[in-house]
Amino acid sequence: MMAQHPRSSVAPGRPGSGVYPTTPLGEKHEGIATGRDVEWEPLVDFRRNEVSENTIHGAVAWAHGRDVFHSFGGNVLCYGRSMMKPLLMKTFVDELADELSWEQKAIACSSHNGDTEHVSTAQSILTESEWGLMQCPLDVPLIQFGRQVRRPRRWFHTCSGEHAAILKALRKMGINRAGYTLPQSDWFPLYLDVLRRFLVNPDWEPVRVSKDGCGLPTVSNTVNELAVLFAGLVATKDQDWIWEAMQRHPDLVGGFNRLDSTILKAGDGTVLAKEGADGLLGLSIVHPDYPNGLGIVIKIAHGWNSQATWYVARAVLGVLGIELRNPYPLHRQKAFIVPGVVPEDRLDKLEQVVTWDEWDPDSDRWYYDWQQYSSKMSKESPHAGEGLHE
Repeated sequence: MMAQHPRSSVAPGRPGSGVYPTTPLGEKHEGIATGRDVEWEPLVDFRRNEVSENTIHGAVAWAHGRDVFHSFGGNVLCYGRSMMKPLLMKTFVDELADELSWEQKAIACSSHNGDTEHVSTAQSILTESEWGLMQCPLDVPLIQFGRQVRRPRRWFHTCSGEHAAILKALRKMGINRAGYTLPQSDWFPLYLDVLRRFLVNPDWEPVRVSKDGCGLPTVSNTVNELAVLFAGLVATKDQDWIWEAMQRHPDLVGGFNRLDSTILKAGDGTVLAKEGADGLLGLSIVHPDYPNGLGIVIKIAHGWNSQATWYVARAVLGVLGIELRNPYPLHRQKAFIVPGVVPEDRLDKLEQVVTWDEWDPDSDRWYYDWQQYSSKMSKESPHAGEGLHE
């Protein structure tokens, strides 16, 4: 007899062995829009000879100050994950202002690759006797070679700089560092107050708080709210060290060929960029058309996709006059940006942004009508004209 519900592949009696959920969270809790409730918007289309071969869906939101003036699917609820590090460190800016070097301040806001310079900078924040307090997971470097030859260590984890900086700040604040990764730790309400201040909403409460991949709490926001938060980073960029630290040392923020590090360098001091799992990119932009600060957040529906996010970011920044290089040449495909990723008044500029570089040849098709040759090239005899005698 066939089962009425599809079951997981986990052995009976173990977690996950029950039936798959059939109801999205949004149907159980009114007002929560999640991926299964929301029709994600197409962001970029990869085509081969004019046929869509791969369409990347997601959401994009633009905010000027606290005003969300362009939203392309931005009502979806998601977790800010590591994209929120520049905002989370706002909780500790005063305590760490005179305690950290510029390199240490940059690594505190980073999701680094785990290169030697990243590890040494993160380790330098704490005394060696404090290293045992670190609670980020064991990991290996993000770079492929490092993942093959290194044994897992906490310092290789992409969030080790953030954890070290929090531990440093908590000691100065007199907050118990045991259980610092838990939402009931005394620093977490202070972080929520930062978000309320940036959202200009003293009554704001997160719909959900969950455990991030590094063990720290991450809160849920809509993509629209995230754009407002990143607009706030522009408005407050001269009030503390966060903006300057990330601009001074962009390669400590991510690392080699990382999107946020590349954007920081391309912006030449006018753009703060931060990646986040899973499929997030936050941009804070100084621009004369947006005197109250411009915040743009891109969310990829299916999770992290560096290539697709890079193409969307290139288009978004391009319409603002910021040129981002393209490290992903396509092979026999072309990327087409969906116009909805930018406001209507920027569409004329979007048409001027070259999605693929000139060195990416148009090699996705043949330059003749193959149907005209298929019948004419066939022979009555497969050996005709080969000098065979009957």
